[in-house]
Amino acid sequence: MEIEAPLIAQERKAGQFVIVQVDLDWGERIPLTIADADPQSGTITLIFQTVGRTTHLLAAKQPGESLAALLGPLGQPTHIEKFGWVVCVGGGIGVAPLHPIAQAMKAVGNRVSIIMGARSRDLLIMEEEMKRIADELIVVTDDGSCGRKALVTQSLKELCERAPKPDCVVAIGPPIMMKFCAETTRPFGVKTLVSLNTIMIDGTGMCGGCRVTVGGKTRFVCVDGPEFDGHQVDFDNMMKRLRAYKKREDDDHHQCHLEAEAAKKVG
Repeated sequence: MEIEAPLIAQERKAGQFVIVQVDLDWGERIPLTIADADPQSGTITLIFQTVGRTTHLLAAKQPGESLAALLGPLGQPTHIEKFGWVVCVGGGIGVAPLHPIAQAMKAVGNRVSIIMGARSRDLLIMEEEMKRIADELIVVTDDGSCGRKALVTQSLKELCERAPKPDCVVAIGPPIMMKFCAETTRPFGVKTLVSLNTIMIDGTGMCGGCRVTVGGKTRFVCVDGPEFDGHQVDFDNMMKRLRAYKKREDDDHHQCHLEAEAAKKVG
């Protein structure tokens, strides 16, 4: 989705995100990473998967319509420097926030290898965009319908076993994927950055909903992150907190499908 937001487009840096509210009538506020931006046209690009009530409402927006609220750019930008060899790992929709980071890493002179993973071919996104950035592109799918039948961690381990090993790894995707990417690189001593997508409300550090434990200390993803040292993140605690509203989310998801089916019958 391309959104007119000239001030955000001018100011955003790789790794930052926005808080989106579709409607003002008690609408949920959700964090979405900025997948791309065009300061000249004053637009930002958001890529999301339609899974719950808010993303269904967002997907139903038509060209020319507006959002109730769009707050950003938020979070700390990714630390970009010339590391040498950077491996970028994206799982599922995590490829979208990985895109500007891979772009920025390449722009400062890094050699960039990109591993993209998804459950199946139809869930792969931005393959052509990543191909234009990568010195080496590796595509894996759970069912083997595109690229190699494997998990991203398998390909990541093989790259870490090369001599010399990567200088830095950036992994973005589902929490369980990021956890095992960090565990894959840990024995090799490879610096590993992960971008966390926790529950957020205000996005300014006041509500505490996004808190995580990093290196034994409490951190707030919206202001201290979203990027952290993957070897220091308590992923188990984070995933437990993410499940806090699972029943409500499942009920809303089911209701969305019922409403969509009813709309089809009326149509």
